[in-house]
Amino acid sequence: MPEKKSKAAVLTAGIIRENPVLVLVLGTCPVLAVSTSAINALGMGVAATFVLVCSNVVIALLKNFIPNKVRIPCYIVVIAAFVTLVQMILHAYVPTLYDALGIFLPLIVVNCIILGRAEAYANKNEPGLAVMDGLGMGIGFTLALTLAGLIREFLGNGTAFGLQVLPESVEPIGIFVKAPGAFLVIAFIIIVQNAPAAFTAAIMRIKATFAECCVVIADRIIRPDRFAAMIAGCGVLLSTFIAEPFLVDLSLFVLLQD
Repeated sequence: MPEKKSKAAVLTAGIIRENPVLVLVLGTCPVLAVSTSAINALGMGVAATFVLVCSNVVIALLKNFIPNKVRIPCYIVVIAAFVTLVQMILHAYVPTLYDALGIFLPLIVVNCIILGRAEAYANKNEPGLAVMDGLGMGIGFTLALTLAGLIREFLGNGTAFGLQVLPESVEPIGIFVKAPGAFLVIAFIIIVQNAPAAFTAAIMRIKATFAECCVVIADRIIRPDRFAAMIAGCGVLLSTFIAEPFLVDLSLFVLLQD
């Protein structure tokens, strides 16, 4: 039976080790589309986090009552209810953000992060752990989305959270607010985030390869029989180099005596 994780471990897993965007590479559609600015990215992340936490709790509470054959449609109904609630709240109180997110706000219903966590975690764990899992995954998603939006906004418009950062004389790089810029920024963040683990794995592979090479050399080149022959050959050479000058000197001594 697998060891039960603590709530802190479940929370931090979604932020760092199992970040849904940078490690699992899930939910990339809204990440690429909405991250043109940091404010839009942050709003999308908060909305998705709210839906993720609430749906995880409800599914964890109802998991014993939901028939197994219709569990996926039931998950979608629960998620859609909270997405509708978020839409109504944003439309009433933050209409600018509601208009900026557009179609990607209702598409949270089919976001693979939310549906995946409902199936993989909330359906198999208690509500407390489901809350921590949803919160951790939501925070990880929000951080990755906001970071990508901040980088794209800074490079593409010279602003950060709507505030002018670069002087107006500096021309921004327009490609970063378009689709190719989104791919470039996300790829760069993924490389930086995974660089330490990739470097450690490369060092381990180099060590393992070196150890295998040493074993092959010891087995095929320095086998016991060949090793003995090598020692004997070295002994003959060594004795030749030592004995030959002595014999030459002895012969000269005999000749001189004669």
